[in-house]
Amino acid sequence: MSQLEERLSEPYEEDTLQGKYLIFKLGDESYGIEIRFVIEIIGLQPITVVPELPEYIQGIINLRGKIIPVMDVRLRFKKPFREYNDRTCVIVTDIEEMTIGLIVDSVSEVLAISEAEIVSPTEMNKLYSSRYIKGIGSVGEDVKLLLDCDKLLQDKDLALLESL
Repeated sequence: MSQLEERLSEPYEEDTLQGKYLIFKLGDESYGIEIRFVIEIIGLQPITVVPELPEYIQGIINLRGKIIPVMDVRLRFKKPFREYNDRTCVIVTDIEEMTIGLIVDSVSEVLAISEAEIVSPTEMNKLYSSRYIKGIGSVGEDVKLLLDCDKLLQDKDLALLESL
């Protein structure tokens, strides 16, 4: 492939991902994560518990020879723990240049949500306000809480996880 062809293909790929969200469930609530952060979706793997990690970091998994930490998003959002079942998934993401698995109740679909359909949480009732939510997508009759992936991991979390 020539250099010109490579340059032409890069912005196109970026544009095709823009405005697309992987929708997942935590209980009755639907959340969206920008598809550009998602590497893959896998079933729950055996988790090795690592001492002295925050409660929401469940431990580490061996993903085809690569050791990655896994975060229970339910616990991160201070929701009660729910037993894992056959619908429980791990969304493998690349956040802040770190590969991390996000444990969620289930994954449903990929949706395109335009900027016009997204409302800032500051414009909404404080009930929906959260530091992890960067926007609220209105899709038909449904509402999708759109995650701010950069805020899922705090600096102290990154330092801990990089040492694993």
